[in-house]
This record gives sequence, C-alpha cells and structure tokens, in this order.
Amino acid sequence: MERTIVTRLIEAGFRGASALARVAPSGHALTRGLEVATNLRYGTGPSQRFDLWRDPAAGAGPLPVLVYVHGGGFSILSKDTHWMFAASFARRGFLVVSVDYRLAPEHPYPAALEDVCAAWSYVLATIGAFGGDPSRIVLAGESAGANLSLALTIAACFRRSEPFARAVFDAGVVPLAVLPACGFLEVSRPERYLTRPGLHPIVRGRIATICRYYLPGAAEGAELASPLCVLEGDAAPDRPLPPIFAVCGTADPVLDDTVRLGAALERRAVPGGVSLHYGGVHAFHAATGTRLGQQAWAATDRFLTSVA
Repeated sequence: MERTIVTRLIEAGFRGASALARVAPSGHALTRGLEVATNLRYGTGPSQRFDLWRDPAAGAGPLPVLVYVHGGGFSILSKDTHWMFAASFARRGFLVVSVDYRLAPEHPYPAALEDVCAAWSYVLATIGAFGGDPSRIVLAGESAGANLSLALTIAACFRRSEPFARAVFDAGVVPLAVLPACGFLEVSRPERYLTRPGLHPIVRGRIATICRYYLPGAAEGAELASPLCVLEGDAAPDRPLPPIFAVCGTADPVLDDTVRLGAALERRAVPGGVSLHYGGVHAFHAATGTRLGQQAWAATDRFLTSVA
C-alpha cells in the first residue's frame, strides 16, 4: 500500500514546521543546556532507535524516567519531529527516552506496538545504567503515540494472549503514570468520525487513511489497535491500572476519544482523568510557549506532582 500524496504533503509540512521551531529563539531556549544522545538502539531493526534526553541541572540521579512515543497517525513523523515533547519533559527533571517505531502502511498493526513493547522491555532492563530509576517510569505520547502508550499500559495490566503483550505483562512492571494526550484511540471504527457535522473533508479523509494504513484488515483479533474499547469493556485488569491523565483541545477532530477515555477512567475509578482546553487543535501543546500550551503543561505538571 503506497502513501497518498496528501499524506506526503502533511508529513513534509510537519517536518518543516518542526525544524523551523527548533532553530527559533523559543526552541533554542527550550533545548539550551540539555544533553541528548541520539539514535541509540533498543533492538536490531532500523526503526528501533531512541534518543536519550537529560537536563544536567536535574542532578546525577537516579532520575525519574519518561518514555515518550511520538504521534503521526502511525504512518509519519518520528522522534526527531517531536523533540519539543522530549525537551519539555527533560526540563521537568525526567530522563527521557524518546522512541521511534515501524510505520504504516509498510508495517501495519501490530508492528508499531510490538516495537513500543520492545522499547519498554529494553528500558526496564537497562535504564539504571543510564542513570534512570526503574521504579519510577512514566509513559507518555500524543495522538497515535497516545494510542500506543495506552495499549502498552493495557498489556502491563491485563493478561493477554499476544506474544508482545504477554512479554510486557510477564515483566511485572506497570508505569507509574500514563499521559495519553489528544489520543486517536479507536482505529477499528473510523466511521464514527466520517459523518461528523462540520468536519472538513480533508480531515475525514486523513482519519480514514490512518485507519486503513494501520489496520488494513479485519479488526477481529486486533483489540489493542483500539485500546479505548478495552477500557470501555467490562474485563477487570489483573493488576490495577496506573493513574492516567490526558490533555486535549476542544477543537481537536478526535476530541471524542479523549472524552470517552475520561468516562471510562471514571467508571473504573482510575485516578487522573482528562483536561480539556477550549479552542485547542490537535496536539496544540506542542507549541509550548502559547497560552493554551502553557495551560496544558501546567495541568500536566499538577498531575505529575500528585503521583510523584
């Protein structure tokens, strides 16, 4: 399956904007003084790489760890385009592991989730040697990265049959907290958005393409492609779910997924919840210096303080 022209144009636009933001004064200010080790490996595949971000001002450690999973509709972008999230969490004292993974349509579900689970296992086994505290690991991501982070959390808490999920469960470690921002959390049913009033045809087309790329076949047996549905179900976890906190903008075309996530967390009595920000578009908090971005990061800080 080839990528559409629209997908390529969207990717080029995001990559250009990310590169410009990094050389802007605000980008320099955000990254100034941070230590970054790039393209380290958590596996042998060409996409199984991560960057390690650290603020020397945080001290020698062991530091709390944050594993960040980038968004991009499972099919575009990378840890390099999402430097602002890694830098922002490093500024907050985390040792940040920002991971890449295989992308659709060349590598549909479960490839991305398999890689994220492999990265999680690698972090558990090695993060102490990098100066991280393996007992304090937060998991975060936005958009598709929120989906993958939430699916990994389910694998850590529910005993499942998929080999990659079983390996996570058998490791016996649950994230300290999870931050699935502006998540695209149900891939198996794109039609829920395709008839939504007011949604631009280009956005409808993008949502349909994302779902087709990531889950080109039947949804049967692919429950973890739509982790929201697992949480909305009645199955009880084998281990307690960790605190989960999600920010989202009210102008986000996939806002409904975060609203549904909040309801599912409330029903399951999971600490955390959601924080909605009026007028925020998809992944609005990537613009860390804007008023809305600052509000979202302040809400995230309050949550992280509550679980520290």
